[in-house]
This record gives sequence, structure tokens and C-alpha cells, in this order.
Amino acid sequence: HKEKIKEYKTDVNVLTLSATPIPRTLKMALSGLRDLSIIDTPPVNRYPVQTYVVEEQDLLIRDAIYKELSRKGQIYILYNRVEDLEKIVNHISELVPEARIVYAHGRMSKEELEKVMDDFVSQKYDILICTTIIENGIDIPNANTLIVYNADNFGLSQLYQIRGRVGRSDKVAYAYLLYDKKKMLNEIAVKRLQAIKEFTNLGSGYKIAMRDLSLRGAGDIFGSDQAGFVDSVGISLYMKLIEDELKKAKGEYVEEEEEDSSNLIEVATHIKDEYVSDEDVKIEIHQKINEIDSLEKLNAVKTELEDRFGKIDQDMEIYMYEEWFTNLCKMLNITKVNKTDRFIEITLPEELSKNIKGDKLIFETMSISNKFNLKYLHNNIIITLFYKGLPEHYIYYLVKLLIAIKDN
Repeated sequence: HKEKIKEYKTDVNVLTLSATPIPRTLKMALSGLRDLSIIDTPPVNRYPVQTYVVEEQDLLIRDAIYKELSRKGQIYILYNRVEDLEKIVNHISELVPEARIVYAHGRMSKEELEKVMDDFVSQKYDILICTTIIENGIDIPNANTLIVYNADNFGLSQLYQIRGRVGRSDKVAYAYLLYDKKKMLNEIAVKRLQAIKEFTNLGSGYKIAMRDLSLRGAGDIFGSDQAGFVDSVGISLYMKLIEDELKKAKGEYVEEEEEDSSNLIEVATHIKDEYVSDEDVKIEIHQKINEIDSLEKLNAVKTELEDRFGKIDQDMEIYMYEEWFTNLCKMLNITKVNKTDRFIEITLPEELSKNIKGDKLIFETMSISNKFNLKYLHNNIIITLFYKGLPEHYIYYLVKLLIAIKDN
């Protein structure tokens, strides 16, 4: 029986269906690890969803609702903050008093959600105000207007999936992707919104996925989650290894790369759900933090995050300083950092050790902390920080040290 099971395991074919494959899946297909087939023929009597990316304004929202109501249709309004959902319900009620409104979110019980959706399908309500629970599996042909608040906070594929909730009949559907006019949109958010506006034709999922891949990188396939530091660096080490192995199998030359200096110091790099819950936005934050290489860049990222999501905690600030430290190490060609439970040891490369002014370095390290110790061994300067008992996290001291060495 065991032999028979083993035989079956080697003869399993897997077919994955997706309107917008996530970047890592698409990258696996493009790398030759998976086969790829595309179905781009739209269903009969379907029309592209008319998509508008506009500033949030009450007049536009009211006109869009009345336009849909005039043809006896229904409207989705997506607002992805459960805490403020009732405020939006009251606001829409003021804009369109005669509309019958109901709301739904993931914290409701199964029975409550089922009743709300049944009533909406039965056309007892005109407007469903909801969170992203409508993203998958909702097919209501009579709902053909979609209004999305804070659309810049959503991922590209997610916007495509959400937009797919309308336009499921022979009527022309409309999607209004709103953004706060007071908010300064970052470059990635602007590109996402431009892409969703550009790709309106039916069967555009593959193009959307390709654009998503170019914006976010290929991700990783270690485990089921996309969250985490690996997601923020684009094409992951795993995919690089796969590509190298495929090249070797084809007889192509694979150039060996020099040792990278990333992850020299391990600190917490997790972004808590309480701060940001959307996985795509987390990835965007990781990307921003990964680029920090100066105090100006750190302050800019910190200001933007606090403006968009609220005050950061100390763990996130430490994470930012760790990225700054890592990038400083790359600038100085430092590849050896050893951490124990008592001290951190940084070995300066031979060329840097040769050209640095030793007396000035001793003075600067002592001005940062008296817990630094310097020694010269095998043509390398080795700097040790005994971090136990320091009033602040050791990463602050290490960054100050590398800035002093850089300016030496």
C-alpha cells in the first residue's frame, strides 16, 4: 500500500485558477517552474466597468448613487474601517435620504451576515455599505455601481477583485475609486490607481497581475503568508535560487554573487495588525523602511507613516534604525557583525581600517558611549559594544558609530 501511495504522489497534476495570480505565483510561472495558460475571452453580453479615480467629494457620491437608483439598480459602498462604518451609513443617509441602506462587516455573526446579504439580494435595500468581505464570491447582477473610499490603501489585484463585484450582468457598471484630497499619495499608490484605471477591459487580470509583479516584486513562497520582511525586498532569495537552478539545468552560466550584508543585526520587523491590517499596505511600508539610508529619509518615512496611520511604536522605530544600520554597513563594505548575549562586535574591512584616523575614532566612540571597546587584529579594526545596561536600544548607538566612521 505504501508503494502504491508513493506512485500516486508522483503522478498528481495541480490546476490553479486565478483572475489575478499573486506575484510569487506569476513569477513561478514566468520562471518555468509552472506552466501558464490564459483565458481572456469575456462572458457573453458583458461590458467593461467604467472606472473613475477621483478625489472624495459628496456631490460626486450623491450623483453616482442617484444615477444607479434611477435605473432601479443597487450600490456597493466599500469603507474598510469597521469602527467608522456607522458614521459612513449616517453620512450617506444624509446625502440620499430616500435610499434604503444596510451595512455589513466581518465582525458580525454568520446569521447576521447571511440575513443582510439575503435582504440585499432580494432588493430590500438599495445600498450595501461594507468592508472587503464582498471581495470574493459575491454575485449580485443588480448591483452595478461601486464606490470605494480610500482606494489608495488597497493593493492592485485587490482593487481588481473588488471592482469585479459589479458589471456581472448586461448593464454597464461604474466604479468610483476615491482618495482623500488632503492626503499626499505616494508613488506606488499613484501607480496602482493609474493601472486599475488603465486596465478596464474584460479579461485584464493577467495584465493587472503583471503590473502588480512589477510594483511589488516576486515575493517568497516560504509558508502561506505574504506578510513579513521577505516580502518587502521584491524578488526573493528563493526565486533567485530557482532561476539559478533552471539556468544550470539548461547549461547556462550562473555568476556567483558576493556575500550580502543584509540582516547583520536581528530586530523585530513585524508590523502589527493593530497599526495596519492590510497585507499589501504592510508590504509597501516594508519597502519604504528598507530604503532608509539617512536621517532625512528616516524622518520622511516616519512622518508619512504617522500622517497616514498614526504614531509608530518603538519597535517600528528600532526596525527603521536597523535598516539604516544595514544600509550604512553596505556603504562602508562592512560584512562582519557578531552579536552575543553581552556584546556586539563589528569588524571594519582592511581598506577602511587602513585609512581611518584611529585617535579620532577612539574619541568619537567614547563620546557616543563608554561601553565601546576598540582593538586592532590582523589588519582589521574591531569595535565591540557591551550593550547590557544601556539606557536605549543598542541599534541607536550602532547607527551613531557608523555615521562617525563614515564622516571620519
